[in-house]
Formats: sequence, structure tokens, C-alpha cells
Amino acid sequence: FHIMTSIKRKIFQKMTRTNFISLIPVYKTNTSLHRLAINILGSLMIACFLQSCSSEGKESPGKTDSTDVAVKTEVFAVQKGLLTTSLQIPGELIAFQQVDLYAKENSFVKKLYVDVGSEVKTGQILAAMDEPELNSQLSAAASRLKSQEALYIASNANYDRLIETSKTPGTIAPNDIDLALAKKNSDYAQLQAAKAAYQGVANTRDYLEIRAPFSGVISARNVNTGAYVGPSGKGSELPLFTLQEQKKLRLVVSVPEAYTSYLHENDTISFKVNAFPEKTFSAYVKRLAGALDVRLRSQRIEMDVINTDKTILPGMIADVHISMSAKDSVFIIPKSALVNSPERMFVIRIANNKAEWVEVKKGRELDGKVEIFGNIKPGDNLVKTASEEIRDRSTIGEVKQVNLH
Repeated sequence: FHIMTSIKRKIFQKMTRTNFISLIPVYKTNTSLHRLAINILGSLMIACFLQSCSSEGKESPGKTDSTDVAVKTEVFAVQKGLLTTSLQIPGELIAFQQVDLYAKENSFVKKLYVDVGSEVKTGQILAAMDEPELNSQLSAAASRLKSQEALYIASNANYDRLIETSKTPGTIAPNDIDLALAKKNSDYAQLQAAKAAYQGVANTRDYLEIRAPFSGVISARNVNTGAYVGPSGKGSELPLFTLQEQKKLRLVVSVPEAYTSYLHENDTISFKVNAFPEKTFSAYVKRLAGALDVRLRSQRIEMDVINTDKTILPGMIADVHISMSAKDSVFIIPKSALVNSPERMFVIRIANNKAEWVEVKKGRELDGKVEIFGNIKPGDNLVKTASEEIRDRSTIGEVKQVNLH
């Protein structure tokens, strides 16, 4: 009663504001009739309001609840295929050959024939050294050689004369002939030693000329004319020159253990360098270490890069793109079909309306697809969206076959 009275009061106030009350005739002489008319009109409006609320709460006869429809489990027939992925790793470009050139003997730089950037050929003289003491040693070795030659010539002639004289019976004692032969052989040995000593000093003198061991480019020069140089650590801390072969480079990469099986000799790879971001270069796999680095757990792989125009420089860092295609077909499934729980990794196979958890191993992954290895056969029905909520050996209701292709 109190609720109805409150509603009627609010309706009356609303009608007063909108001048609806003017629709009701006002009798100044009979206020009770006036009050009765207002009550009747308010009751009618409340009835209409309640009727509309009741009609909105009812459902249409033809409408059905979607929750009453059973959800079907989506399955697909697993098939084998080839999954082609790629690996992007950094690599380093180094000269195909590189050497630091030092002076073999302590000496002074007499003349430099090349500088940084000079392109040289095999055997070309790069610098000439001067060592006065070595010249004296060579002169002394030459004198000893001539002295030994003279002694050998004399002993050899004496032995020949004794042999000729001994042809007359009784003229030369056999002991004299033996002594002459021994002296000849001794002088010959001394002569050979003198020749070796002279040749050694002469070869050392040849080291005073620094020559290029192979064709390449001088990438560093650390001396000037008149500088005192020598072997590494004894006369020079830095090399005279650094020579690099730049028309052919090595691209060195360290491939992680999981991807070593996808690279083989003569495979082609592509790479880019920061100096030419719009250009793609190619290289060929030539050398594989055949073992993993114990620290990085990766295999060192070297590729040959032809660089005839010397566009690429040794020392550049390359962004290497390696395409890895599987050699044999494997089972490929959507990533959603693989369950990776703390205890195991498995897929759910449906057979005879029963769910079966099948343990598998995961391979490579690309674009929402993943390789699996396990006790799976082509044509097995696997749950597309698998989870641990589908328990092992549980009964599955209706299934819906979907095509992944």
C-alpha cells in the first residue's frame, strides 16, 4: 500500500509539471471528485507500467538457450610434411689469409717499398733492411770457404800422385796411400762444412729483404725508414706490415648444437652487412669444425665469399640468414594441439571415442606450427585444441573433423 501510494504521488507530481492535470476537469466546489479522478488516472498508469515490465521479462516462444547445445570436440587427421625454417645469426668476415710480417734478424729499416692500401703480388719486395755485422759474417764465411777449397784441392792432388806412383811396385808404402786418402776425405768434409756455413749466412742476409708470401693488400704499416726492428718480442712489439688476402674472404659463424644437422658442405647461405643494407650477398659452406666448442656448445662453420671487387671488408659483422629445410618429412601439427605440462609433453589422440595421451618430442616451430616425434601414425585423429582438462582414457562425446589445409 505504501509503495502504491508513493508511486501515485510521483506520477501526480510528474503530471503536474507537464500540465497533464489540465486534462482533468477541476471542480472548485467538490474537491473529493477532483481527488478521485487523480487516483483513477494514477492507477491506470501504474497498471500499464507493470504490464510492460511483465512483457519484457518473458522470453519469446521460439527462442532457445545456446548453452543447451553440446560443444563438439574438434579433431584433425595428422599428416607428414616438410617444415622449412630459417636461422638468423651474426657472423664475422675475415681475410682468407692474413699474416703479420716481422724482421727475422735485428736490423735497421733501409727502405720501404709499400704503404697501407698497397696491393702486392707474391714474392714482391716490401722493405729492405741493413745489418753491417751480417755483412762481416758473410765475408768471413766466404774466406773460410776458399781456404777449405784450397786444402781440399791440395790433398786431393797429393792422393792422386801417390796412386799414380804406387803403380810402380815398391815405390810407395800402402800406409802412405791410406794416410793421403784420409787427409783428402777430411778436407772434403771441412769444405762441405764451410759451404754450409757460408750458405747459412747468405740465407740470413736474404732475410734482410721482406717479401710478400702471397698476393694481397697491406692493411697496416708500423715502421718508418731507419727504425730498429727484429723478431717479435726481441726487436719489435708490432709487426712491420699486416698483409691480407681480400679478394676472397671467410665468413665465420657459430651454429648452435640444435641446428648443426641442417648445414652441409656446399650449402648456399645469404647474408647482409650494415654498410650495404639493401644488398644481399651469398656464400658457400666449405669447412665444418666437426666438433662443438665446449664453452658455447656450437660448431664453427666457415664459408667462402668471393670478393673480387673488394666491396666487403675484413672485420665486418654479417647478418647471416640460413634456410633450414628438413631432409625427411615429419609430423606437423598446430601449436594448440601440443600440451606442454611440467610432467610431460603430449598430444591427445581420439580413438573409439576415447582420449589417449601420447607422449611426443618437440622439433622446430614456425608460424603456429610445430614438428613432433613420437608414437604417431599418419591419419591419427588428434584434438586440435588440447589441454589437460581432457583426461587420459576419458570418454569423448561428439567430435568435429576439421581440415587444417
